[in-house]
Amino acid sequence: MNFETLAVHAGHAIDPETGSVAPPIHLSTTFARDPEGVPLGGHTYIRESNPTERQLEAALASVEGGEAALVFASGMAAGIALLQTLPPGSHVIFPDDVYYGFRIAAEQHLPDWGISSTAVAMDDLAAVEAARRPETRLIWIESPSNPLLKVTDIRAVVELAQKAGALTLLDNTFATPALQRPIGMGVDVVLHATTKYFGGHSDVQGGALVFARKDELWERADHVRHILGAVASPFNSWLVLRGIRTLACRMAVQSSGAMEVARMLAGSPAVSAVHYPGLESHPGHEVAKRQMSAFGGMLSFRARGGREAALRAVSRVRLFTRATSLGGVESLIEHRATSEGPQSRTPQDLIRLSIGLEHPDDLTADLEQALEGA
Repeated sequence: MNFETLAVHAGHAIDPETGSVAPPIHLSTTFARDPEGVPLGGHTYIRESNPTERQLEAALASVEGGEAALVFASGMAAGIALLQTLPPGSHVIFPDDVYYGFRIAAEQHLPDWGISSTAVAMDDLAAVEAARRPETRLIWIESPSNPLLKVTDIRAVVELAQKAGALTLLDNTFATPALQRPIGMGVDVVLHATTKYFGGHSDVQGGALVFARKDELWERADHVRHILGAVASPFNSWLVLRGIRTLACRMAVQSSGAMEVARMLAGSPAVSAVHYPGLESHPGHEVAKRQMSAFGGMLSFRARGGREAALRAVSRVRLFTRATSLGGVESLIEHRATSEGPQSRTPQDLIRLSIGLEHPDDLTADLEQALEGA
């Protein structure tokens, strides 16, 4: 089945009681039992499970090609839950351009849990192999990465992990399964901030883990979510479920628009570098071509005049919205280091863009006039 069809129908069924085409939202926090104490519908309490959450998990497993999924209150909650399944003494390899929230968690919280970590250039296979230890339990991949849009050879890293007896997790938030299917490349767990492209309208927060196998790892993550409580609300689950149905068409338009914007920026005298895997000049372009069907709606670029030029350009836009996050229908722009705060390691001249559904001619015109004054 083609992905466009799968996304529309995943996790959906006609409601047998009402004939409703749109799925119902089950807001109940508790569920009745029969006189013997058996749950009437298989659910007991909202923190353990609820019908809307389960429907979303079925849809996410289907579109990512996994056996099972778990949804969470945020993408950070999902990733941290997976890390909390690891035993003390474990070692994790992270990309050097990992999302800054996970970098801070690795530095400030993992040591408290008895977990060590190493950050490496994940696009350098020799560096990944050199970072492996006997106690390495997880290799964390982010491709394309945030915010430098680095591309990792997923199959090659999976092969290295398997030789070491380690699991692999891939953060697929930027690409989504519309463009990249990591489980088909051997990845064990796929991470999403469903706040982004799955939601698609900047109005919902959520996260998800999709598992290649419904095994002991899934059970441990499910237990972490149940006991520590980072569950997704029914209404947010419903919004993400709705967003999946339009994911394919939105990603197609946003990828096409991002390519046009990237090409314009690559020819601008005010820009010193463009980070977008769709450009042939990108060092990961050939790898991205092998493992992605298109290159996504995210890109970043460097202002030739440094930090002050980048800040001026961001201040001068008229159509782009100055805001963090990504994946919505509106195009966003941000000086990424400012958004990340004082602990940021992002280059001070870098501007990150999330391309929405506007016409690319309007977006490029806005950036051209903004960069003229930078």
